Amino acid sequence: MEAAMSCHFIPTYLLQHIIDNTADDDHHAALCRSTLQIDDRVRQRRRLVDHGPAADADDARRTVYTAANTEDLPGTVARKEDDPPAGDAAVDEAWASSGQIWDLFADVCQRQSVDGRDTPIKITVHYGRDYDNAFWDGQQLVFGDGDGVIFTRFTKPMDVMAHEFTHGVTQYTAALTYQGQSGALNESISDAFAAICKQWVNGQTAEQADWLIGEGLFMPGVQAKALRSMKDPGTAYDDPRLGKDPQVGSMADYDNTTDDNGGVHINSGIPNRAFYLTATALGGHSWDQAGPVWYRALTGSEVGADTDFAGFANATVEAARQLYPDHADVADKVRQAWATVGVLDADTAPAAAGSGGAVGAAVPTVAIRRSGGITGVSRSATIDADSERGRRLSALLDQTDFSRLASSPPRPDRFVYTVQYAGQEITVGEQDLPSGLSAAFRTALDES
Repeated sequence: MEAAMSCHFIPTYLLQHIIDNTADDDHHAALCRSTLQIDDRVRQRRRLVDHGPAADADDARRTVYTAANTEDLPGTVARKEDDPPAGDAAVDEAWASSGQIWDLFADVCQRQSVDGRDTPIKITVHYGRDYDNAFWDGQQLVFGDGDGVIFTRFTKPMDVMAHEFTHGVTQYTAALTYQGQSGALNESISDAFAAICKQWVNGQTAEQADWLIGEGLFMPGVQAKALRSMKDPGTAYDDPRLGKDPQVGSMADYDNTTDDNGGVHINSGIPNRAFYLTATALGGHSWDQAGPVWYRALTGSEVGADTDFAGFANATVEAARQLYPDHADVADKVRQAWATVGVLDADTAPAAAGSGGAVGAAVPTVAIRRSGGITGVSRSATIDADSERGRRLSALLDQTDFSRLASSPPRPDRFVYTVQYAGQEITVGEQDLPSGLSAAFRTALDES
């Protein structure tokens, strides 16, 4: 049994930014709200998954289904092994790109399927209506058609498939916790193998590649070249509807935030850039040396659920030594890449997101901050503690024994609330909040 991990391609902060920067009656804002609502229903279906024994060699490696713009999974079979092209762009794109990432892991890493046991993969396209996302839900890959205004169909850039497939690989190997640095590593490893696969298909060297993730995902007129840049994090887009790409590429800019489960989509730019620097320093193709080093680290004993940047960096250096014992320069170049982004040479590691503790003298306000979700956009409200609303909220907070609340592990794309009042700061996941307090927080944010 493996814990199912639901990972979405579009971060919450991006969809929320679009909603917050368009009129309430704007059609595209409504589509983004619909995507967020669908994603929440997907998260509610998360459960433990048992894939059973390995598939027979003669079994189909993959099957593409269509949900026909519903949310029913897996849907109706649209293409299977030995079928001719379906004539449906999304179906045929998903078929091609799923074969490419399958073959990359098989040829480069000697890994069959996400679990390494040759288990067949299910892929569903045409999920939802105007759905602006793609995700691995713990047992299959799912792709929306986009809204046709900002996003095109999510099967179009082949590296979206590679990114989501790699989330499945991570689930069955290190199972990196989706919080803080381990969560950012989870995202980054998917980007790294998405970039490798794109370069592998195009026959590019590391120097020739553009190192963009999600290129071609945006519609014409959107001021974006891609969703992320591994070469230069923070430069992929700058559009009034999207905002500016918030990724960082160095520990000097590390966002030590409780938002977005500790900035998993923002700080992933740091290990992303380390991989880019490693691959270009080693030269040649990224799948020849850099990719095997990252895969060896991911599947080795030194990396586990709570590994941080420094732990993973050291694991990649050790993996390079093991894989290339006669070429010490490989490990040296890996170490230098991590040093360049400030991971191995940082004087102090960023502190983990806190879950309580004093923050100084009491102030006459109640401050609420909500972060996380798929796009990672945060919302906040500050309420006068002496106002009627502030007194009601303070009373609810005083009645809540936070030390006795359930504390479940951070979950991909769930909201996180931080509240400051009476000299305290408390951080808690939405799944652990009492219903009354959760409703009060939502009301305060909606009315702010």
